[in-house]
Amino acid sequence: MKTLCAKAGVETSKVFPHNLRHLFATTFYRVCRDIARLADVLGHSSIETTRIYLVTSGEEHARILDRLQLVS
Repeated sequence: MKTLCAKAGVETSKVFPHNLRHLFATTFYRVCRDIARLADVLGHSSIETTRIYLVTSGEEHARILDRLQLVS
């Protein structure tokens, strides 16, 4: 995985299997919007564990608010 990332220009110090799992979880959730199904896919017994993967930053919240165009 690190070799592929190096070829893609991604800093290898940031490449870990957990990062790939996190990317999968956020991408899956964006497509299906079903946290219970995502928890099943990830093998979590608690949805609270799955929620950890879906935490977003204030920066992302600001982008979403900008797209809503409710505040000028």
